[in-house]
Amino acid sequence: MQATVRLEGRVLWLSDRAEAMSRQLAGETLTRAEAAPLRDQISTDEMTPARACLAFDESLGDYVYVGLRCHDETGDPAGVFPVKPKAVRDGGFALSVAGFRRGKGSSREASPFAEWCAGIRIVIAESFERIYAQNCQNLGLLMSTDLSLAERLQAGEAIPIEAFLEDCDPLGEEIVRSAGLFGYTRRRLSGKTSPPRPAHVTGPMTYGEKIIARALGVNRVRAGDAVFVPADWRFSHEYVTPMAVSFLRHAFGDAVPNLRDPASILCFEDHLTQLDAVPADASSSTPIVDAAQRLGSVQQAFCAQHGVRLHGRVAGGGSEGICHALMLERYALPGQVVVGTDSHTPHCGAVGAFAFGVGATEMANAWLTGDARLAVPGTCLVHLRSRLPAGVGAKDLALHLLHLPYIRDGRAIGQIIEFAGEAVTHLSTDERATLTNMVAEIGGLTGLVAPDAETVRYLRERRGIDITLDAWMTSDPQASYAHVIEIDCAALGAMVASPGDPGNGVALAELSAAVPIDIAYGGSCTGSKREDLRACHDVLAWGLSQGHRVADGVQFYLQYGSEDVRAWCESQGYADVFKAAGVTMLAPGCGACVNAGPGVSRTPHDVVISAQNRNFPGRSGPGQMWLGSPATVAASALAGYIVGFDQLRRDGFASHSVDQTVRPSDETSRASLGG
Repeated sequence: MQATVRLEGRVLWLSDRAEAMSRQLAGETLTRAEAAPLRDQISTDEMTPARACLAFDESLGDYVYVGLRCHDETGDPAGVFPVKPKAVRDGGFALSVAGFRRGKGSSREASPFAEWCAGIRIVIAESFERIYAQNCQNLGLLMSTDLSLAERLQAGEAIPIEAFLEDCDPLGEEIVRSAGLFGYTRRRLSGKTSPPRPAHVTGPMTYGEKIIARALGVNRVRAGDAVFVPADWRFSHEYVTPMAVSFLRHAFGDAVPNLRDPASILCFEDHLTQLDAVPADASSSTPIVDAAQRLGSVQQAFCAQHGVRLHGRVAGGGSEGICHALMLERYALPGQVVVGTDSHTPHCGAVGAFAFGVGATEMANAWLTGDARLAVPGTCLVHLRSRLPAGVGAKDLALHLLHLPYIRDGRAIGQIIEFAGEAVTHLSTDERATLTNMVAEIGGLTGLVAPDAETVRYLRERRGIDITLDAWMTSDPQASYAHVIEIDCAALGAMVASPGDPGNGVALAELSAAVPIDIAYGGSCTGSKREDLRACHDVLAWGLSQGHRVADGVQFYLQYGSEDVRAWCESQGYADVFKAAGVTMLAPGCGACVNAGPGVSRTPHDVVISAQNRNFPGRSGPGQMWLGSPATVAASALAGYIVGFDQLRRDGFASHSVDQTVRPSDETSRASLGG
């Protein structure tokens, strides 16, 4: 790699001001001060909206940043979207600069790959999300958290390569110097290098650290250790598998090495299986449906070639289940290591598995080596005192956590989030999965609940297996934590997150006026488990007893997380209640959560209340999405406005004033392929 770095192109300051973005895209060169303020918390949904990710080749570069939300002089809270297709590629930009928490959200490697395809070779930000940062390193993009480097490069200065390695651990530095992960792996497979192994003396560890140490076969790991950790399970889905396959072919040509232990590799077709069920419009055009089918075909061919188990589509539409939902229901066990190409892989932490998301390059690499790159992080202990009040669930707790300053400011990025305390003890495994799942929104590496009697019960009931918990499966009393969050759960109430970010937490009791809704969606991995649908059933059964169905003008969709969940709900008689209440039931899959199924908004004026985990701009259509618990979603569907179940039972179907400020303007987000 070169000893110094010079800028071979222009600087794109990712400004919060639409006017500054438009000036740069039109050819004007701005300084950092002229572009200020920079956008903070840019999600991968904004970098590459869902429809763009249907491409898995260099055409991705045409769509980078088309979902970037900025603000203009009108002050419209919905924002505007100044980046058009091909604008960044045609603008000759080689360096892109943002504020803090760059790359939050989905683990999609499409985002840094799109930047690379558009000509970006250096990315700078005040801070980066873990998965995005590793994806950049794996692809060979240079990174830094020193914004002054952007100004120096813009001035024509040559910068020593070491300036871009200051934030790297030793393994990351070797990967960057190898021009990316595959370059490192070639050297590893040829015997020219080998992954580091910690050699610490025995000492106290957290539960997560113990899992890593046992997987590596070493006495102890500590925060900062850079390793490749052996994985018990490696899984991918059709949104990412084709890109991983293409990366392998690009790196090795026709001489791709054999996959390591194919029996521990799983693939899922779950994200796009209902794309063709959306009414025909711009978001479900034939070319997009065809592109989704091509993704599925590439994955099917890969699985057939290598003997990999594929959980695919089922007769009548939909899939066998959402990938991480099925991983929890059928595969993951306490103490195992699970890696998946989905940022919500920590779902499996509900049974005490160390589960984390990786990008396409890392998954392709893991197929060859059987392990995954990991920089052992510090652990944040979330100690949940007392029990949650009746009517308050794990989703409410997760939304409360997300608006805490420590998490909102990005200080938990990359950490292990360990949940403990009385409240956790009384949560079902399904509810624990909501907590560990939404560690992805926190920005953590993984979420963990140490296995206990509830774990034993769950595995016996759901999987028919009896396990004995080993004495090591807990954190040592003297273990060191990077941070401790103490929460008195008895003081919590129902929560929602206002449109734009899951960190926009608002207590339901603090809403000043009713927020009318057009769509209610109870689905995704945080809204389609047994306990989620049980909560919806209880609300709807109560509504029917009061003579109420889904409110006029509201579409209420409920989606099963897996065929196992569907069968259980039908055995409980829930389907009859859902039908009587006017609910539209959907086959298993990710669906509307990734803007690929019924339940997505259609216009900027649509207001949605959803049980999913993300509401970034354009995530599920152009409308305004609020997040809430399954019970809140069902209660809101009955009332026609956002309301908690307890409030609905207490106050009845009262007449409420309508807060017109929540109705979006015409100038709002678009999640189509063109931005």
